[in-house]
Amino acid sequence: MKCRVCREPAVIDIRRHNANFCVEHFLRLCRDQVAKAVKDHDMLDPDDRVLVAVSGGKDSLAVWDILLELGYEADGLYIGLGIGEYSNTSGDFARTFATARGVRLVEVDLVAEHGFDIPTGSKAAKRVPCSACGLSKRHLFDKAALDGSYDVIVTGHNLDDEAAVLFGNTLRWQTDYLGRQLPVLAARKGFPKKVKPLVRLTEREMAAYCVLRGIDYIVDECPMAKGNKHIAYKEALNEVELGSPGSKHDFYHGFLARAVEKFAGDEGEDYVLQPCETCGAPTTNEVCAFCRLVERATGSTPGEQGTMSRTEGPPRARQKASREQ
Repeated sequence: MKCRVCREPAVIDIRRHNANFCVEHFLRLCRDQVAKAVKDHDMLDPDDRVLVAVSGGKDSLAVWDILLELGYEADGLYIGLGIGEYSNTSGDFARTFATARGVRLVEVDLVAEHGFDIPTGSKAAKRVPCSACGLSKRHLFDKAALDGSYDVIVTGHNLDDEAAVLFGNTLRWQTDYLGRQLPVLAARKGFPKKVKPLVRLTEREMAAYCVLRGIDYIVDECPMAKGNKHIAYKEALNEVELGSPGSKHDFYHGFLARAVEKFAGDEGEDYVLQPCETCGAPTTNEVCAFCRLVERATGSTPGEQGTMSRTEGPPRARQKASREQ
Protein backbone atom coordinates (compact mmCIF):
# COMPACT_ATOMS: atom_id res chain seq x y z
CA MET A 1 0.00 0.00 0.00
CA LYS A 2 1.67 3.20 -1.20
CA CYS A 3 0.90 6.87 -0.68
CA ARG A 4 -0.93 8.40 -3.63
CA VAL A 5 1.19 11.54 -3.43
CA CYS A 6 4.76 10.36 -2.90
CA ARG A 7 4.57 6.56 -3.40
CA GLU A 8 6.16 5.95 0.00
CA PRO A 9 4.57 3.37 2.35
CA ALA A 10 1.06 4.44 3.35
CA VAL A 11 -0.40 4.32 6.86
CA ILE A 12 -4.08 4.86 6.07
CA ASP A 13 -6.54 4.25 3.28
CA ILE A 14 -9.45 6.61 2.65
CA ARG A 15 -11.93 4.81 0.50
CA ARG A 16 -14.07 7.81 -0.43
CA HIS A 17 -10.94 9.34 -1.99
CA ASN A 18 -9.91 5.95 -3.41
CA ALA A 19 -6.44 6.70 -2.08
CA ASN A 20 -3.81 5.80 0.52
CA PHE A 21 -1.58 8.27 2.34
CA CYS A 22 1.70 8.29 4.25
CA VAL A 23 1.96 10.13 7.57
CA GLU A 24 3.11 13.43 6.08
CA HIS A 25 0.51 13.57 3.35
CA PHE A 26 -2.35 12.35 5.52
CA LEU A 27 -1.68 15.11 8.06
CA ARG A 28 -1.47 17.58 5.20
CA LEU A 29 -4.77 16.27 3.85
CA CYS A 30 -6.45 16.91 7.21
CA ARG A 31 -5.10 20.45 7.40
CA ASP A 32 -6.11 21.09 3.78
CA GLN A 33 -9.63 19.81 4.35
CA VAL A 34 -10.07 22.09 7.36
CA ALA A 35 -8.65 25.03 5.43
CA LYS A 36 -11.06 24.31 2.57
CA ALA A 37 -14.05 24.14 4.92
CA VAL A 38 -12.99 27.42 6.54
CA LYS A 39 -12.62 29.12 3.16
CA ASP A 40 -15.71 27.67 1.44
CA HIS A 41 -18.02 28.57 4.32
CA ASP A 42 -16.30 31.79 5.43
CA MET A 43 -15.79 30.42 8.93
CA LEU A 44 -12.80 32.40 10.18
CA ASP A 45 -10.82 35.52 9.44
CA PRO A 46 -7.06 35.49 10.03
CA ASP A 47 -7.27 37.97 12.92
CA ASP A 48 -10.25 36.36 14.68
CA ARG A 49 -9.95 35.45 18.34
CA VAL A 50 -11.10 31.86 18.36
CA LEU A 51 -12.45 29.81 21.27
CA VAL A 52 -12.41 26.04 20.69
CA ALA A 53 -14.84 23.99 22.77
CA VAL A 54 -12.79 20.98 23.89
CA SER A 55 -14.06 17.86 25.60
CA GLY A 56 -10.82 15.89 25.84
CA GLY A 57 -11.96 13.74 22.91
CA LYS A 58 -10.26 13.23 19.57
CA ASP A 59 -12.34 15.61 17.46
CA SER A 60 -12.11 18.72 19.61
CA LEU A 61 -8.40 18.26 20.35
CA ALA A 62 -7.68 17.55 16.67
CA VAL A 63 -9.49 20.66 15.43
CA TRP A 64 -7.72 22.79 18.05
CA ASP A 65 -4.38 21.37 16.94
CA ILE A 66 -5.13 21.92 13.25
CA LEU A 67 -6.24 25.51 13.77
CA LEU A 68 -3.06 26.23 15.70
CA GLU A 69 -1.06 24.65 12.87
CA LEU A 70 -2.90 26.87 10.40
CA GLY A 71 -1.86 29.95 12.39
CA TYR A 72 -5.11 30.95 14.12
CA GLU A 73 -5.17 32.53 17.57
CA ALA A 74 -7.15 29.76 19.27
CA ASP A 75 -7.77 29.26 22.98
CA GLY A 76 -9.60 26.26 24.40
CA LEU A 77 -12.73 26.05 26.54
CA TYR A 78 -13.36 23.05 28.78
CA ILE A 79 -16.61 22.64 30.69
CA GLY A 80 -16.63 20.29 33.66
CA LEU A 81 -20.05 18.65 33.57
CA GLY A 82 -19.76 16.58 36.75
CA ILE A 83 -20.17 13.22 35.01
CA GLY A 84 -18.08 11.31 37.55
CA GLU A 85 -14.74 9.84 36.52
CA TYR A 86 -15.51 10.50 32.86
CA SER A 87 -15.41 14.27 33.41
CA ASN A 88 -12.29 14.03 35.56
CA THR A 89 -10.45 12.06 32.87
CA SER A 90 -11.62 14.17 29.95
CA GLY A 91 -10.53 17.34 31.74
CA ASP A 92 -7.07 15.89 32.31
CA PHE A 93 -6.65 15.22 28.58
CA ALA A 94 -7.68 18.78 27.72
CA ARG A 95 -5.23 20.21 30.27
CA THR A 96 -2.40 17.98 29.09
CA PHE A 97 -2.89 19.14 25.49
CA ALA A 98 -2.94 22.82 26.48
CA THR A 99 0.12 22.52 28.73
CA ALA A 100 2.16 20.67 26.11
CA ARG A 101 1.52 23.39 23.55
CA GLY A 102 1.66 26.38 25.88
CA VAL A 103 -1.81 27.53 24.93
CA ARG A 104 -4.62 28.88 27.06
CA LEU A 105 -7.40 26.67 28.37
CA VAL A 106 -10.42 28.40 29.90
CA GLU A 107 -12.25 26.16 32.37
CA VAL A 108 -15.83 26.38 33.59
CA ASP A 109 -17.09 24.06 36.34
CA LEU A 110 -20.85 23.49 36.10
CA VAL A 111 -21.13 22.16 39.65
CA ALA A 112 -19.05 24.90 41.30
CA GLU A 113 -20.62 27.74 39.33
CA HIS A 114 -24.23 26.61 39.05
CA GLY A 115 -24.70 23.98 41.74
CA PHE A 116 -25.65 20.92 39.73
CA ASP A 117 -24.16 18.22 37.53
CA ILE A 118 -25.63 16.74 34.36
CA PRO A 119 -26.97 13.51 35.95
CA THR A 120 -28.76 15.52 38.66
CA GLY A 121 -29.94 18.23 36.28
CA SER A 122 -31.40 15.82 33.76
CA LYS A 123 -33.42 14.02 36.44
CA ALA A 124 -34.68 17.19 38.08
CA ALA A 125 -35.71 18.75 34.77
CA LYS A 126 -37.07 15.46 33.41
CA ARG A 127 -34.82 15.80 30.37
CA VAL A 128 -32.77 13.02 28.81
CA PRO A 129 -29.10 13.53 29.81
CA CYS A 130 -27.96 14.57 26.32
CA SER A 131 -30.66 17.25 26.22
CA ALA A 132 -29.69 18.72 29.58
CA CYS A 133 -26.02 18.50 28.61
CA GLY A 134 -26.49 20.17 25.23
CA LEU A 135 -28.60 22.96 26.72
CA SER A 136 -26.01 23.64 29.42
CA LYS A 137 -23.04 23.57 27.06
CA ARG A 138 -24.63 25.91 24.52
CA HIS A 139 -25.41 28.45 27.22
CA LEU A 140 -21.94 28.23 28.74
CA PHE A 141 -20.21 28.34 25.33
CA ASP A 142 -22.03 31.56 24.49
CA LYS A 143 -21.32 33.12 27.88
CA ALA A 144 -17.61 32.24 27.80
CA ALA A 145 -17.20 33.60 24.28
CA LEU A 146 -18.98 36.87 25.01
CA ASP A 147 -17.31 37.37 28.39
CA GLY A 148 -13.89 36.73 26.83
CA SER A 149 -14.52 38.92 23.75
CA TYR A 150 -13.95 36.02 21.34
CA ASP A 151 -15.09 36.41 17.74
CA VAL A 152 -16.09 32.81 17.11
CA ILE A 153 -16.69 29.48 18.83
CA VAL A 154 -15.35 26.33 17.17
CA THR A 155 -16.81 22.90 17.88
CA GLY A 156 -15.42 19.52 16.87
CA HIS A 157 -18.47 18.19 15.01
CA ASN A 158 -17.17 16.00 12.19
CA LEU A 159 -18.72 14.66 8.99
CA ASP A 160 -20.10 11.58 10.76
CA ASP A 161 -21.78 13.77 13.39
CA GLU A 162 -23.39 16.10 10.87
CA ALA A 163 -24.54 13.29 8.57
CA ALA A 164 -26.15 11.50 11.53
CA VAL A 165 -27.97 14.64 12.68
CA LEU A 166 -29.13 15.30 9.12
CA PHE A 167 -30.35 11.70 8.85
CA GLY A 168 -32.39 12.02 12.04
CA ASN A 169 -33.85 15.40 11.10
CA THR A 170 -34.78 14.11 7.65
CA LEU A 171 -36.41 10.95 9.00
CA ARG A 172 -38.78 13.15 11.01
CA TRP A 173 -38.84 16.06 8.53
CA GLN A 174 -37.94 18.49 11.29
CA THR A 175 -37.81 21.38 8.87
CA ASP A 176 -37.01 24.03 11.50
CA TYR A 177 -33.83 22.14 12.39
CA LEU A 178 -33.01 21.40 8.75
CA GLY A 179 -33.09 25.13 8.04
CA ARG A 180 -30.38 25.71 10.64
CA GLN A 181 -28.17 22.69 10.04
CA LEU A 182 -25.28 24.67 8.65
CA PRO A 183 -21.52 24.53 9.29
CA VAL A 184 -21.70 28.21 10.27
CA LEU A 185 -24.23 29.99 12.46
CA ALA A 186 -23.75 33.72 12.15
CA ALA A 187 -23.39 35.94 15.19
CA ARG A 188 -26.55 37.61 16.43
CA LYS A 189 -27.22 39.91 19.35
CA GLY A 190 -26.25 37.91 22.41
CA PHE A 191 -25.03 34.93 20.39
CA PRO A 192 -21.46 34.54 19.08
CA LYS A 193 -20.63 33.06 15.71
CA LYS A 194 -20.33 29.24 15.77
CA VAL A 195 -18.44 27.14 13.22
CA LYS A 196 -17.63 23.47 12.51
CA PRO A 197 -14.34 23.17 10.60
CA LEU A 198 -14.29 19.33 10.63
CA VAL A 199 -17.31 18.83 8.35
CA ARG A 200 -15.07 17.43 5.59
CA LEU A 201 -13.36 14.86 7.84
CA THR A 202 -14.64 11.68 9.49
CA GLU A 203 -14.40 10.26 12.98
CA ARG A 204 -11.93 7.61 11.80
CA GLU A 205 -9.71 10.23 10.21
CA MET A 206 -9.68 12.32 13.38
CA ALA A 207 -8.69 9.28 15.44
CA ALA A 208 -5.85 8.59 12.99
CA TYR A 209 -4.81 12.26 13.07
CA CYS A 210 -4.50 12.20 16.86
CA VAL A 211 -2.50 8.96 16.84
CA LEU A 212 -0.09 10.25 14.22
CA ARG A 213 0.28 13.63 15.95
CA GLY A 214 0.80 12.02 19.36
CA ILE A 215 -2.34 13.57 20.85
CA ASP A 216 -3.72 11.57 23.77
CA TYR A 217 -7.50 11.71 24.12
CA ILE A 218 -10.30 10.05 26.04
CA VAL A 219 -11.42 6.98 24.13
CA ASP A 220 -14.51 6.01 26.13
CA GLU A 221 -17.94 7.25 25.09
CA CYS A 222 -19.75 9.45 27.58
CA PRO A 223 -21.66 7.09 29.91
CA MET A 224 -24.69 9.38 29.72
CA ALA A 225 -24.95 8.90 25.93
CA LYS A 226 -26.29 5.34 26.15
CA GLY A 227 -29.45 5.09 24.07
CA ASN A 228 -28.76 8.31 22.14
CA LYS A 229 -30.47 7.93 18.77
CA HIS A 230 -27.63 9.55 16.89
CA ILE A 231 -25.35 6.65 17.78
CA ALA A 232 -27.77 4.33 15.98
CA TYR A 233 -27.94 6.75 13.04
CA LYS A 234 -24.15 6.74 12.80
CA GLU A 235 -24.10 2.94 12.76
CA ALA A 236 -26.71 2.84 9.99
CA LEU A 237 -24.78 5.34 7.89
CA ASN A 238 -21.55 3.41 8.47
CA GLU A 239 -23.20 0.38 6.89
CA VAL A 240 -24.16 2.44 3.86
CA GLU A 241 -20.65 3.89 3.66
CA LEU A 242 -19.13 0.42 3.77
CA GLY A 243 -20.90 -0.57 0.59
CA SER A 244 -20.77 2.84 -1.07
CA PRO A 245 -17.73 4.92 0.01
CA GLY A 246 -18.39 8.64 -0.04
CA SER A 247 -22.11 8.35 0.72
CA LYS A 248 -21.91 10.32 3.97
CA HIS A 249 -19.98 13.11 2.29
CA ASP A 250 -22.41 13.25 -0.63
CA PHE A 251 -25.44 13.14 1.68
CA TYR A 252 -24.35 16.01 3.91
CA HIS A 253 -22.53 18.24 1.42
CA GLY A 254 -25.18 17.58 -1.23
CA PHE A 255 -27.75 18.82 1.28
CA LEU A 256 -25.72 21.99 1.87
CA ALA A 257 -25.28 22.58 -1.86
CA ARG A 258 -28.77 21.78 -3.11
CA ALA A 259 -31.36 21.58 -0.33
CA VAL A 260 -30.68 23.59 2.82
CA GLU A 261 -31.93 26.85 1.31
CA LYS A 262 -35.31 25.22 0.70
CA PHE A 263 -35.79 25.07 4.48
CA ALA A 264 -34.39 28.52 5.23
CA GLY A 265 -37.82 29.95 6.00
CA ASP A 266 -38.79 27.16 8.38
CA GLU A 267 -36.48 27.92 11.30
CA GLY A 268 -38.81 30.58 12.64
CA GLU A 269 -36.85 33.84 12.58
CA ASP A 270 -40.01 35.79 13.47
CA TYR A 271 -39.69 35.14 17.19
CA VAL A 272 -38.77 38.01 19.51
CA LEU A 273 -35.79 37.73 21.86
CA GLN A 274 -35.55 39.55 25.16
CA PRO A 275 -33.00 39.47 27.99
CA CYS A 276 -33.47 36.71 30.54
CA GLU A 277 -34.64 38.25 33.80
CA THR A 278 -32.08 36.14 35.69
CA CYS A 279 -28.89 36.06 33.61
CA GLY A 280 -29.48 38.50 30.77
CA ALA A 281 -29.04 35.96 27.97
CA PRO A 282 -31.35 36.32 24.95
CA THR A 283 -34.52 34.26 25.32
CA THR A 284 -38.05 33.99 23.98
CA ASN A 285 -39.39 33.78 27.54
CA GLU A 286 -39.01 35.83 30.70
CA VAL A 287 -36.46 33.29 32.01
CA CYS A 288 -34.14 31.38 29.65
CA ALA A 289 -34.10 27.59 29.38
CA PHE A 290 -30.75 27.28 31.16
CA CYS A 291 -31.88 29.31 34.16
CA ARG A 292 -35.05 27.25 34.37
CA LEU A 293 -32.86 24.13 34.38
CA VAL A 294 -30.75 25.58 37.20
CA GLU A 295 -33.85 26.36 39.24
CA ARG A 296 -35.24 22.85 38.82
CA ALA A 297 -31.92 21.17 39.56
CA THR A 298 -30.97 23.24 42.61
CA GLY A 299 -34.14 24.83 43.91
CA SER A 300 -32.53 28.26 43.60
CA THR A 301 -31.93 30.87 40.93
CA PRO A 302 -28.57 30.92 39.09
CA GLY A 303 -27.59 34.17 40.79
CA GLU A 304 -27.67 32.44 44.18
CA GLN A 305 -25.00 29.92 43.15
CA GLY A 306 -21.32 30.39 43.83
CA THR A 307 -18.97 31.11 40.96
CA MET A 308 -15.60 29.68 40.17
CA SER A 309 -13.63 29.45 36.96
CA ARG A 310 -9.98 29.20 36.16
CA THR A 311 -7.67 29.26 33.21
CA GLU A 312 -4.46 27.46 32.43
CA GLY A 313 -1.69 28.49 30.07
CA PRO A 314 -0.53 31.93 28.98
CA PRO A 315 -3.23 34.60 28.40
CA ARG A 316 -3.79 36.08 24.94
CA ALA A 317 -3.90 40.04 23.88
CA ARG A 318 -34.82 25.67 17.00
CA GLN A 319 -37.79 25.24 19.12
CA LYS A 320 -37.79 27.97 21.77
CA ALA A 321 -35.33 26.27 24.11
CA SER A 322 -32.96 25.51 21.25
CA ARG A 323 -33.14 29.00 19.82
CA GLU A 324 -32.18 30.54 23.13
CA GLN A 325 -28.83 28.82 22.80
